[in-house]
Amino acid sequence: MDLRGLLRFYFLLVFVAHPHAHPSNGATSLDPKSQRRTLQQEIGTCANSVAKHGYQCQEFYVTTKDGYILNMQRIPEGRVAIANGEKKQPVLLQHGLMTDGMTWLANQPQQNLPLILADNGFDVWIANSRGTRFSRRHKFLNPNTKEFWDWSWDELAASDLPAFVDFIYSQTSQKVHYVGHSLGCLTALVSFSQGLAVDKVKSAVLLGPIAYMSSIDSILLNVAAETYLGEAVELIGMAEFNPLGDPAVNDYLRSICSASALSCYDLVTLLSGNNCCLNASALNYKEENEPQPTSTKNLIHLAQIIRTKVIARFDGLLAYNLQRYGAYTPPTYDVANLPRDLPLFLCHGGNDALADVEDVQYLLYILKSRIGDKLKSLFVKDYGHLDFIRAVNAKDLVYNQVVDFLKSQK
Repeated sequence: MDLRGLLRFYFLLVFVAHPHAHPSNGATSLDPKSQRRTLQQEIGTCANSVAKHGYQCQEFYVTTKDGYILNMQRIPEGRVAIANGEKKQPVLLQHGLMTDGMTWLANQPQQNLPLILADNGFDVWIANSRGTRFSRRHKFLNPNTKEFWDWSWDELAASDLPAFVDFIYSQTSQKVHYVGHSLGCLTALVSFSQGLAVDKVKSAVLLGPIAYMSSIDSILLNVAAETYLGEAVELIGMAEFNPLGDPAVNDYLRSICSASALSCYDLVTLLSGNNCCLNASALNYKEENEPQPTSTKNLIHLAQIIRTKVIARFDGLLAYNLQRYGAYTPPTYDVANLPRDLPLFLCHGGNDALADVEDVQYLLYILKSRIGDKLKSLFVKDYGHLDFIRAVNAKDLVYNQVVDFLKSQK
């Protein structure tokens, strides 16, 4: 049996063997890694990853239109304040799938994008999407209930992203530069193409952009999509997908490691591609802090893109679709329907198994047809999906060009 077949078998085996799986109650084991994660959650991103390096940092909370209370960090200036008499341009950093805002800060200050931007005179804001460790609050829903997790990237685009942008604009009275990674690119394209918050956005940088997913080379995501894994998880009542906090999900991932004779680091590669330039500290950070929780519905929605090869709203089948959309099938998104004057800088890698080169080339083609010379791109042949936020050489290969692009948007 080949690896794909072996993984498919174990996906089914694990969920037959664990019919008792249920939404996490928030309990975690008391191993040292769990204790460190708990401590980090109690302290917060500013104290954990920013202030200790000598930077100012502020914590904020933003409420979405559907009641989720989301955490943000602000780094208003670099370690050495730049007094040039001009207002600092705000930059919003949006993480991807099953990570949170701390993912940008895993490397040393001279290697991570938020602090590089702060040292270059930008007012940096870091978002934490719903469900992640610092954004597990709601005006009236409890995160231990199924209702709290009834969302997908539809809601991230329609509610979370506009809430972040609107809040920054209310605090600074300036348009926002947007920098997204992975799923943070899809939500931006969907949100902006729907006319949401884009009037307050000055430019956008897309790193490892997930959008079209017809050619993805990720073995794990392809198998999950083909076997309707997300739907199987949902059927057994697991609305929250939390590998670090739910024993059933953790056992499932360990079973995959054991079944395929691969280490957990190999699973990272199977998911995202060969990352050329991560150091040991970046890998250790990922093992201890990620994956962050997401909704099972979110995973199902991504699998629908893979299966249908169409970017559309969540497909809940006939009754759901009729009630929500007034049609049997969900409406599609035209992600190229962007303002013609919105500058975009898109960066992708040759070894990225999630943002596959063929898919990104198609995305570039349709964006170019809409915004023309406002679209810039950068291809890094050796980069995988995580290299854009964790590579030790990202400053030289990517971030310096990101800084130059943002500074050029007068």
